[in-house]
Amino acid sequence: MLSPAVKSDIRACYQTLQAQLPHFVPRKVQNYLVAELAKTLAGDYDNKRRLFVAEAGTGVGKSMAYLMGAIPFALNNNKKVVISTATVALQEQLANKDIPFFRRICPKPFDFILAKGRQRYCCAHKLSAVADTDSIQGALFTQKPKQNEQRLLNDMYSAFSRGKWDGDRDSWPKPIADHLWQAIASDKHTCHAGLHAHRQCPFAKAREAMDKADVVVVNHSLLLADLELGGGVILPEPEQCLYMIDEAHHLPTVARDFSAANASLLGATGWLEKLNQATVKLGNTADMKRANRFVDSLLDAIQLLIPTLRDTNQIISGLPLNEDGCYRFVDGELPDALVEPCQQLKQASKKANQSLAKIHDLINERLKENDISAKLADPALAESAFFLQRLENLEKVWSLMAQPNANKGAPLARWVQRCQEREDDRWVHVSPLEVGWRLDQMLWSRAAGVGLFSATLRALNQFSYFCRQVGLSENDGTRYLALPSPFDYANQARLIVPAMPCEPQAKQFTDVLGDKVLEYLEGETASLVLFASYWQMHQVAKTLEPHCRRHQWQLLCQGTLSRGALLEQHKKAVAAGKTSIVFGTGSFSEGLDLPGNLLTNLIITKIPFAVPTSPVEEAHAEYIEKCGGNPFLQISVPEASKKLVQSVGRLLRKEEDSGRVVLLDRRIITRRYGQSLLDSLPPFKRVVEQ
Repeated sequence: MLSPAVKSDIRACYQTLQAQLPHFVPRKVQNYLVAELAKTLAGDYDNKRRLFVAEAGTGVGKSMAYLMGAIPFALNNNKKVVISTATVALQEQLANKDIPFFRRICPKPFDFILAKGRQRYCCAHKLSAVADTDSIQGALFTQKPKQNEQRLLNDMYSAFSRGKWDGDRDSWPKPIADHLWQAIASDKHTCHAGLHAHRQCPFAKAREAMDKADVVVVNHSLLLADLELGGGVILPEPEQCLYMIDEAHHLPTVARDFSAANASLLGATGWLEKLNQATVKLGNTADMKRANRFVDSLLDAIQLLIPTLRDTNQIISGLPLNEDGCYRFVDGELPDALVEPCQQLKQASKKANQSLAKIHDLINERLKENDISAKLADPALAESAFFLQRLENLEKVWSLMAQPNANKGAPLARWVQRCQEREDDRWVHVSPLEVGWRLDQMLWSRAAGVGLFSATLRALNQFSYFCRQVGLSENDGTRYLALPSPFDYANQARLIVPAMPCEPQAKQFTDVLGDKVLEYLEGETASLVLFASYWQMHQVAKTLEPHCRRHQWQLLCQGTLSRGALLEQHKKAVAAGKTSIVFGTGSFSEGLDLPGNLLTNLIITKIPFAVPTSPVEEAHAEYIEKCGGNPFLQISVPEASKKLVQSVGRLLRKEEDSGRVVLLDRRIITRRYGQSLLDSLPPFKRVVEQ
């Protein structure tokens, strides 16, 4: 049950919030969201399953709601709050604005930190080494730094030594080239607190600060990275955490990508040959008496890996590639000729990885025991770490490739692709189709409590599609909530479906679009037009450019400028009373914030159906068909519903906003699924032209 102390702290937060914001308008839906989240975390609905899924429309104020519902509960129950987002923009909003403000109104003090992955921090020891031109930098660099690059490294070391820089790549004022950063970036193999020289590394300090913080802000990728390692490695233990997962509709894709793996065949033989040449030297540094059996084991594994990779490339080279240079294995099943090589590569890569890890550990031990100087150990550790990272990936690829398809559940998607850099080489890819069971295993069944939030979690007004993606069930004890936006949609905006001479599948549709888009731009000063493809966007832009020049309209196309610069130009033109039009594709349907008079006219050219073109999407559709389902109705329509809701969500950002949405796709009226799509949209006043 929710304790009196937590209730009191939440009430105090709310009262202080009202006092600090003179124009604050209480929202019943926000209050309800806070209360339901807090009760779920307290186990009021299900003591064993404290999971909360909430779709909260624009204007509800969900960020403040989950801060108010989760942080007081965590502080009173000795738990930590981990907030995960999909975008940098929301991370920065939380870390720079929302959480500092909430800390001022919260009756109990708390600390928070914006957490980043290890690779975003430099290693102080490596930085010191590369700043010393007589030191070990040859082992750390893939190419010798130029004079200006060496000056940059020296400047970074000087700033770090004087406490003027914290070692975070993102806080350095200028861009740092990838090859330079890779030489000094922290890595799990060589940078750990067990080695004295690395105890003051930026990541070690950040990890220490993370352990002390009550609230940790991360992105979905870092969250998944920690969970894949077993949880509690980078972030606090799941059993001690309340996870507030914002922008949760992105979680299934991020989780799937994290479980996927790929590697080239001949490319791998190249670095394996270099490892073969370096193995004895690494063994000597580790002390050959102790490392001898691991050196022999590693050399044996490499001698099997290299020819088997070449033979496998020969077999794969005979497969018929499609126009994109891909070949996907139907149902994820490998041909007989590949089954044995995949098993051999799995076993050999595992053996190589384990053997090199032992050699690496022995070098670490000698360094720790002062049995070897840092001058000798550091280059060997850097070199072995370089190869270890590649061997770990190689083992993951071939373990997944060799894994037989299970009798139950979806198979793995497996495909090969031509290497662009080298015509005779092939990339091998493997990816799961469904990741819900992994999320349940890693997170839902372990966490002290979880809240999942987004403005678009439901598809076709139901949570079932999202549940299937993330491994939840609608009757497993999880608490579900769909909260409407406080906006008065019927009076603030109209949805217009114009009469059209044809539907999007027709060849002449793009030609028709030019005239129709122009018709609905006339008389409007701030417009956003969303297209299904870059090609179609550019075709319509070419058609409209003469008219725009003649009438001095500003036409801004996605890709001509950075997103921030493009929106800044749009804002300046609107502020000056000029007509400004933004053309964008699907990525502009989410996260684009143009409140007030910055957007009053939103034109959507097509229902955003995604064509299953990637091997993973094709494999998923194939699996659903095999199970007797309909991929279009089970995947395409629900996904289109979510994207369409996101698209129309660009129009009204604040309660005083107004405008219109124009949908130039008559299928929403003429097709059977169209009514379901319409019903999932906000209750705009509808105008359907005949």
